[in-house]
Amino acid sequence: MSTFKEIYNYREMLKSNVKKDIRGKYKGSVLGILWSFLNPLLQVIVYWIIFPYLFRGATIPNYLCYLVTGIIPWNFFTNVVNLGTISIKSNAGIIKKVYFPREVLLISQVLSGLVNFFISCVIIVLFCIGTGAGVSVHILWLPLIALIQAAFSFGIILFLSAFEVYVQDVEYIVSFILNMAFYGTPILYSLELFKSAGTLYRLVSLNPLTKIINAYRDIFLYHVTPDLHSLLIVAILALILILIGYRVFKKLEKGFAEVL
Repeated sequence: MSTFKEIYNYREMLKSNVKKDIRGKYKGSVLGILWSFLNPLLQVIVYWIIFPYLFRGATIPNYLCYLVTGIIPWNFFTNVVNLGTISIKSNAGIIKKVYFPREVLLISQVLSGLVNFFISCVIIVLFCIGTGAGVSVHILWLPLIALIQAAFSFGIILFLSAFEVYVQDVEYIVSFILNMAFYGTPILYSLELFKSAGTLYRLVSLNPLTKIINAYRDIFLYHVTPDLHSLLIVAILALILILIGYRVFKKLEKGFAEVL
């Protein structure tokens, strides 16, 4: 409880950090926050044009909408993990000078990522309408799914940001793993293609991001209630990551000022 109270006491700092992260991301850019729409949009267009010729993605009904509902949530995850991993190191100056709960830096990355994600969800809705998939009441599950994903991401960066302070190769390892994980998550393809692959099929099925992205597709594309059992599993995993990650983070935090 003391941790929550301390973070609450620094809520103004948290708010200002979130605003800074959102505004600073596109500072000096002519289009500004419109890049939150354009980046995933351009990415989707590239995959939509090229991927069907390289793989059997074109057999998926409404493949364009299928791509959008996979790429945008994936970008939310990778942005939070990449920026969260280096958040402590990037704020070395203020960490050495001022005391504040260091986890505020991580929470602000998650919250700013969440805001950008909700903005990007406008693209998903537009594509659902434009491609004929439509929108249903199931979209009301969106905040729950996004919060579970945010908690899962937070649990991961608690570990990574702390290790990054001591071993700066972590950010490069993370970038490599995320690139590999992109293809280990059914974003560009359907999981059904691997149904006869045995172990590979099970591994991709067990991927927490597979469960999360499937949930987004359920509410946006297929208009059904997401698999609550799968979401519960990811939520429990997120909670375990946060509890263990927080202990690791607090233990390593003691040497941040000296190492940075």
